[in-house]
Amino acid sequence: MNAESRFGYEDLEVWQRAIGWASKIVRLCNDLETDRKHFRLLEQLESACSSVAMNIAEGKGRYSKKEFIQFLYVARGSIYETVTLLELFVRLGWLSHDNHTILKNEGMEIAKMLNSLVKSIKAS
Repeated sequence: MNAESRFGYEDLEVWQRAIGWASKIVRLCNDLETDRKHFRLLEQLESACSSVAMNIAEGKGRYSKKEFIQFLYVARGSIYETVTLLELFVRLGWLSHDNHTILKNEGMEIAKMLNSLVKSIKAS
C-alpha cells in the first residue's frame, strides 16, 4: 500500500502496537473458558482493548494538537481499563498469570509510547 492510500495514524508505531495488542486480546477472548453469563465482561474487555487503537486513530484525524492529545489520554485510560479487566480475569481463574503478565507488560509499553507521543506533540 503506498503512502497516498494510507491514513496518517497507520504510520504511527504506537497505533501499530495498539492494534496488535487488541488483536491478541480479542483472540484470547475467543479461547477463554467462561460461563456465558459473564459475556458482558468479555465484551467490555474487547471494547476496552480495541478502544486504544481507535482513539489514537480518531485523535490523529482531528484538526488540532490539543484534540489529538485528548484522544491519546483517552487511549491511555483504555489501557488501564483493559489491564484491570485482565486482572479480574486472572482472579476469576479465566486467564493465566503468565498471559496476564505478557499482556500487562505490552500495555505498559504502549502507555509509555503514548506518553512520549504526547510530550513530542506538546514540544512541537
